[in-house]
Amino acid sequence: MHKVLIANRGEIAVRIIRACHDLGLQTVAVYSQGDTDAFHVHQADEAVCIGEAPAAKSYLKIPNIIAACEITGADAVHPGYGFLSENANFASICECSGLTFIGPTSSTIALLGDKAQAKAMARSVRCPVIPGSDGIVESVELGLKEARKFGFPIFIKAVAGGGGKGIRIAISEEDFITKFEAARQEAQVNFGNPDVYLEKMIVNPRHVEVQVMGDKFGNYVHLGERDCTIQRRRQKLIEETPSPCVDESLRKKLGAAAVEIVRAAKYHSVGTVEFLLDQDRNFYFMEVNTRIQVEHTVTEVLTGIDLVQQQIRIARGEKLELRQKDVQFNGHVFELRINAENPHLQFAPSPGVLEHYLPPGGPHIRVDSACYGGYRIPPYYDSMIAKLIIHGKNRTETIARAKRALREFHIRGVHTTIPFHQFMLEDTRFLTNEYTIGYIDQLISEGCTFGQTETADRQRADRI
Repeated sequence: MHKVLIANRGEIAVRIIRACHDLGLQTVAVYSQGDTDAFHVHQADEAVCIGEAPAAKSYLKIPNIIAACEITGADAVHPGYGFLSENANFASICECSGLTFIGPTSSTIALLGDKAQAKAMARSVRCPVIPGSDGIVESVELGLKEARKFGFPIFIKAVAGGGGKGIRIAISEEDFITKFEAARQEAQVNFGNPDVYLEKMIVNPRHVEVQVMGDKFGNYVHLGERDCTIQRRRQKLIEETPSPCVDESLRKKLGAAAVEIVRAAKYHSVGTVEFLLDQDRNFYFMEVNTRIQVEHTVTEVLTGIDLVQQQIRIARGEKLELRQKDVQFNGHVFELRINAENPHLQFAPSPGVLEHYLPPGGPHIRVDSACYGGYRIPPYYDSMIAKLIIHGKNRTETIARAKRALREFHIRGVHTTIPFHQFMLEDTRFLTNEYTIGYIDQLISEGCTFGQTETADRQRADRI
């Protein structure tokens, strides 16, 4: 491996470029016509335009990406997250083209990307799974028969779904009849696969995931858990590690279950196994994310392990140097997602020009971003401006540092989620760890404006 093409954009592309350069590898950025002035384009050693601004005409265009590899002589591809990162067909094409795909094999992606097969694999290693259908449900009649076995409310989930998408909730038999076909149609439109399966809805859960790594020699480790419970419409907003609802005994059980699942799948890369915790702290397998996660940063800070470098090392055939006994957890870490969204208007997108962009600094603060003053946030992609990562010796100290960092973070020109985070870091239920996965949606339904962000944004702008 000598030259890596990054089939992505934004902060994750910058993150991968940095990891490659630290390993002495050349890099190739790809970009759309809407990303001509993007930061990752200027950071890479080479850059190739692969199409028009919409992702379907550029970042999702497999032939264009393969052509960019041929033009530049790239011999490896890193998919980042989102876009084609969990597309088994893309991984297979890379393999057939003689390119090293920096991730698991295409067959492993296909196996674990099929939620029904992944669930069966979890059962095979005696990991608790959420009650549901044994596989794909092909008709509303069969679906109702399955649903009556474990009761409502029920999730109707796209087999090929992910990232919180492709999910409908049925609260009764009548509701199920209405939503079943709608769920199949939505799955076909979004994922090109209409198949769905059923899952019992765990009431008031916590969302906890375990970071894992496995090499091609059968060595596996887990790097602890992350709590991703603070979400809006199943889109994560705040992540932290360690989880405030996981003790050492539960941590060992979660880690062991995650490792056994990826071992059974012959998983060779960095990945994440996601779980739900019920009110009694029983855990249930949800899915495996066969890519680097947005929130990988908190695990890196907690353990001191560069996960992107580990991905690359495993892909080029190196053995893991770590064993489980070598993994050390140091303190507490938060990641706050700073998005170009307006929490005052139910997180409506807020694309536009960053007239002023001044990120925080100082000890124990990390900012992963691809933005700069004068950069125009395009409307075509994810609205992330930056990931703010804060480290402390415990949760209390980390929250105090997070407040300081948010006060230092100055952005003008677009609305952001900074006021939302400031609200949450003063919220009693968040501070006392008394929240579940539906908490933010509940606050929104009750009319919470998260600190009147329009006023807050204006006051922040006036201070600059």
